[in-house]
Amino acid sequence: MPIVTIQVTREGTAPDRQSVTAEEKAALIKGVSELLLNVLNKPLESTFVVIEEVETDNWGWGGLPALEYRRQIAAMKKDL
Repeated sequence: MPIVTIQVTREGTAPDRQSVTAEEKAALIKGVSELLLNVLNKPLESTFVVIEEVETDNWGWGGLPALEYRRQIAAMKKDL
């Protein structure tokens, strides 16, 4: 029984949204389940998919909180 955890940031995929939509989550669940069926022959009914939304202030990269890192990257691109 596969258990797949998908972590996404809690921010929308469009400027007017603050989270991933229910439709987007359903597409992720379907896609991952079908991938496991096609690659590992795991039946859809035995595959569990968990989607965790992570607040943007709870993750980072490049040694910085995510939003600060993005600000710095955007500023560097603007200067080019």
